[in-house]
Amino acid sequence: MEAQRALVRQVGDRVRESQEALVEGLVQDIRAQIGALDQEAAARSLLEASITENVVAAINFLRQGIDPDQLEAPTAALAYARVLAQRDVPQSALIRAYRIGHQRFLDHTFALLDDLPAADRVPVCVELVRLSGQFIDLICEQVGRTYERERDRWVASRSGVRQRWVTDLLGGGPVDRAAAARALRYPLDAVHLACTLWPATRMTSFDLVAAVDDVRAHAVSALRARAALVVPTDEYEARLWLALPGPPNAPASPPGSASSSASASASASASAPGYLGAPEGSPLHAAFGRPGAGLGGFRTSAWQAARIREILGTRLGSGAAAAPLWVHYDQAAPVALMAGDLPAVRDFVTSTLGALAAAGAREAVLRDTLRIFLDRHRGHAATARAMSLHRNSVQYRVHRATALLPRGERDLADDFNVRAALLAVHWLGEAVLSTGS
Repeated sequence: MEAQRALVRQVGDRVRESQEALVEGLVQDIRAQIGALDQEAAARSLLEASITENVVAAINFLRQGIDPDQLEAPTAALAYARVLAQRDVPQSALIRAYRIGHQRFLDHTFALLDDLPAADRVPVCVELVRLSGQFIDLICEQVGRTYERERDRWVASRSGVRQRWVTDLLGGGPVDRAAAARALRYPLDAVHLACTLWPATRMTSFDLVAAVDDVRAHAVSALRARAALVVPTDEYEARLWLALPGPPNAPASPPGSASSSASASASASASAPGYLGAPEGSPLHAAFGRPGAGLGGFRTSAWQAARIREILGTRLGSGAAAAPLWVHYDQAAPVALMAGDLPAVRDFVTSTLGALAAAGAREAVLRDTLRIFLDRHRGHAATARAMSLHRNSVQYRVHRATALLPRGERDLADDFNVRAALLAVHWLGEAVLSTGS
């Protein structure tokens, strides 16, 4: 028995050495096989953290012979279960993820046993199946209880009630609009502007609620909104809808250019429905859709805000500065439509920009200069004003940037692809740059 335990510990050591590959494969498998868990960047980050901590816990369970009665589910796994409960993701999706993880863990582990003597291989396999099954059952029991407790609490709260109505409204199926409007205390026949809000820095859930309420008050005042609806997505994020002034059949002006920092002035916001600058000192990122009328506008504006949230999550996750960003859909609509397939976007960027797609500081400066230059109709003076540079500096940078394109100046004869690639890099950051391999 002691020899068998020693072999199991040895296998645990081998799994630990290949842990990163196991986690990466698990994340890909679960996202591909369980659509309910393939969510935006923030939720995917929680999924990856949960998988990573579960794999580490499983390895330690094998290596250290931990007493099952002392086994506790990892903190990230419990946090992820709570978030799924808040987002109305079925518990069955969570449990299925653990079953997929269990199977892949065994497949990965068995592949490491080829060099064991045949006499040892079978009993070790049996013991690994027994121990991993015991581990997964205990963890599933704990995360399941956490999910159920959080679901009961969330549904019983006013936030949970609002979220269930909003989930029905966004689902696209039949819904009693009058009953929903009464329950939400929000006019669904208005012109709606949707926004997703989340922290730019670490903050407690209490502070997040207060910050979101500050944004709500600022938005209602700045846009003279008829009403506002705040619905927490989970404890890390909230959605905000604003019922803009005017009749629902009046054409809504498209959002204007929003500030990219929390210090931007909101003084112009009252002049254009749908435009909203950040209040001074706001600690939140904000992603906006376009204004839209009626239930269709309620849904479409929310979908657009979610797409901007997705690309900002990718940009911030790739190491971009975490200063609060307030971005409207019109600023990044083409990128929002293409960002669902990052490997394809990366291939497009690298093939279009060539050496200009390298992840260096010099290339970043040249890309920004060329993007602004093309955006200002190739005006050197206009670019110099926008970037607070001398005209000669702009000319030099544009020349250097153009030289790095695959075909040089010929690539700018019809610059649509170059402009699209530069915009993709601007919003998605290093995630779509050349890996150098």
